[in-house]
Amino acid sequence: MVTQSELLAFVDARLAYEIDVVAAAAAQAGGAAVIVDTRKQLSWDHGHVAGALHLPVAGLEEALALLPRERRYIVYGWGPGCNGATHTARRLIAAGLDVREMIGGYEYWVRNQFPVEAAGPLPPRGPDPLVSAEAAGE
Repeated sequence: MVTQSELLAFVDARLAYEIDVVAAAAAQAGGAAVIVDTRKQLSWDHGHVAGALHLPVAGLEEALALLPRERRYIVYGWGPGCNGATHTARRLIAAGLDVREMIGGYEYWVRNQFPVEAAGPLPPRGPDPLVSAEAAGE
């Protein structure tokens, strides 16, 4: 049986480690963090967080020596159903870096209409009524 103290410690740890897309966008805009895309090249080319660093698993070991230790890194994958960012985060943390994982990943970044870049033109998009106060008329 899990105790209430153990459950609270787990939730506190998640809150200290995870960051939502709104807070991640603010951290990036304020220069407090570097956002890191952990997905494969094809996914990156399809679209990624504007200004993100591309750090797929394939090149992770080589990149570790080049990453500044004094920065905070916010990693993301496709979305809530993808744990690729978690694997990368674990490796970066083990190397001594300050890492947070962006919950919701690229999917929720796009749904919140934060800036994205792609290898080719992006299709126009409107507000997502499930996450946007603007779309709901609020």
